[in-house]
Amino acid sequence: KEGKSGPTHESMQAVFDMQPFRPAVNLSNPTVANISFTLYAVLGVNEKAQLLTTFLWLRLFWHNEYLVWEPEECDGVARISLPVKELWSPDIIVYEVDDDVSQACPYVYVNHTGHIRWDRMLRLVSACNLEIFSFPFDVQNCTFTFGSYMHTRDVRVSPALTFSEMSENSKQYLEASGEWELVDILGETSILQFGVDEWDIITFWVVIRRRPVLYVVNLLIPSSFLMLIDILSFYLPPHSVDRASFKMTLILGYTVFLLIMNDLLPSTANGTPLIIYFSVCLALMVISLLETVIITNVLHHSSMKYQEVPNWVRVVVFKYIATMICYRWPEGVSPTPELQLICQYLKDLRAHLLSVQKESELLDQWCHVGYVLDFLLFRIYLLLISCYAMVIITMWCIWI
Repeated sequence: KEGKSGPTHESMQAVFDMQPFRPAVNLSNPTVANISFTLYAVLGVNEKAQLLTTFLWLRLFWHNEYLVWEPEECDGVARISLPVKELWSPDIIVYEVDDDVSQACPYVYVNHTGHIRWDRMLRLVSACNLEIFSFPFDVQNCTFTFGSYMHTRDVRVSPALTFSEMSENSKQYLEASGEWELVDILGETSILQFGVDEWDIITFWVVIRRRPVLYVVNLLIPSSFLMLIDILSFYLPPHSVDRASFKMTLILGYTVFLLIMNDLLPSTANGTPLIIYFSVCLALMVISLLETVIITNVLHHSSMKYQEVPNWVRVVVFKYIATMICYRWPEGVSPTPELQLICQYLKDLRAHLLSVQKESELLDQWCHVGYVLDFLLFRIYLLLISCYAMVIITMWCIWI
């Protein structure tokens, strides 16, 4: 109207009164809602609950056929802001959302052509199938499905921007200081059928990947260092007491490291990170320690026996003396009781020396078994460490 700065409340009261109804002159024509969003931040990932927390800037466009005016008749006013509660708005939701903390703008921009723009800020807690097998070099693909909650084919949805434009905008505004970074945003439009009803939906795939520097510095490098030190310990003599104490110290250090690592690793019911399986190195450390202790005790026991008992030459000498004294008596001559007692002592000593000889041979066999086991553990350890390094390098290359 002349002398007015734009459409007045009185002139649009009739439009406000029609707020409960979809703004279409012909109700057989669907209302098209155009959707675009910008991923501003990835606030958190809960692997155990399979939840992704994000912060989005959502922008909705639709056409209200009753809000059309000529700017020339309204002093050149081509756009105004109106309370969103006074106008009909599409009931667009995200199907995967577990919790929606929205800071919706109470106003919308209305163009003189009837096109409406509504900006919303959403903090979404959405369900996402998280795979952490390749942690900390994991890439997650989470889905956002936008569609009408109640309207079937009378409200159509379509992207307001191309998916590549949304991806570029999100990469530009995404906070770069967090743990996650955006790889890409993909999407497609489709029809959701449920019985005889059909809904227009837009599915967005938000691909994010973890920045692994924190875990490489605090997890992988210390673990590799401990395993490398344990490999070097195999070059110590197996019978050395220092080797056993050194391995015990390594096991204690690795155990404390695993307790600290438990706070860094994600927990999930769907799977286990691949690097957890390399905690078998702790089992190999324990086996190697037991093997070292066995060899050390065997050799120590054997050395003590050799200090207390004569060697093989002395066994032969005692055998010869016992034979000469106890069995070669002249005919008709009987030994005195003292000689008989000496013979009995010599027989007992001979039997004891023979048992010690057999025990020494058994100890030598156990030492040989220990040396063979040490050789096999060393080869298995080298193979495990090589596989560990190859897997980490491969996952890092895939992540890059």
